[in-house]
Amino acid sequence: MNISYDYYRIFYYVAKYGSVSQASRLLLNSQPNLTRAIRNLEGELGCVLFSRSSRGMHLTPEGERLFRHVRIAVEHIEAAQAELTESTSLQGGTVYLATNETALRCLLLPILKQFRLRYPGVHIHISSHSTLQAVAGLQSGSADLAVATTPTPHSPQLIETPLRTYRSVAVCPPEFTGLVGHEVTLAELVRHPLIALGPDTKSYEFYSDFFSRYHLPFQPVIEPFTADEILPMVEANLGVGFVPEQFIQPGNSVHIVDLAEELPERSIVLIKRRGRPLSVAARALERMILEQVHL
Repeated sequence: MNISYDYYRIFYYVAKYGSVSQASRLLLNSQPNLTRAIRNLEGELGCVLFSRSSRGMHLTPEGERLFRHVRIAVEHIEAAQAELTESTSLQGGTVYLATNETALRCLLLPILKQFRLRYPGVHIHISSHSTLQAVAGLQSGSADLAVATTPTPHSPQLIETPLRTYRSVAVCPPEFTGLVGHEVTLAELVRHPLIALGPDTKSYEFYSDFFSRYHLPFQPVIEPFTADEILPMVEANLGVGFVPEQFIQPGNSVHIVDLAEELPERSIVLIKRRGRPLSVAARALERMILEQVHL
């Protein structure tokens, strides 16, 4: 059996995007040519690789098994081709970065600014998620790199590099006079309404573990969707929240609670998939992040 690499490459792109038309645009080839190549590949292999519908192309069980192997081969070949041109300046390309609000505001923004100045032709696609969602994006292949906050889900498929530590503080509105001007125990704090991310986040796990050390329940009454929403909710007199110190600006109408039990440090980490080659642009961003952090 002598099957052209082009057939496998076409199969890879159609499977990755679930669309012949999108694969056609990326490969600069016509849809009839791609459809013919897929049919020829199915004929050579003696099985159906896709189920076709108005919603797109979906892998059959046979197609999924083939894709697991073809994906590795095609991505390695394309990474090798890109590596040969890495010595030239980056004039184009795209980096898919998954992150969360804390990592973005406490670390990434000045680095991304410098990256844009150095490589203006590179498009940076940033998706802001919880840590769990950022890692899921990395594992699914929709992100090249993830920069997120601990705790993180552990997996042998991932490589995690610590970048910087930070500490959060409890903040309350001025109206919560019982929490202002003196040291407050965690037991006193839980008598007030708490604002925190929901149980499907690693942030919730972090605070739940911290409260449990002191045999106290962690039961937020308000669960915002993102960490950026916590501070405005505190300013609106809705409750007590936990935010990184860097989030607080002079104009914010909140008070930092002097907690008797100090919150543990957390880390911002760089995560990538083990064995998955990065594009030239993604490697350049990874390099810049590590260089800036370790200056």
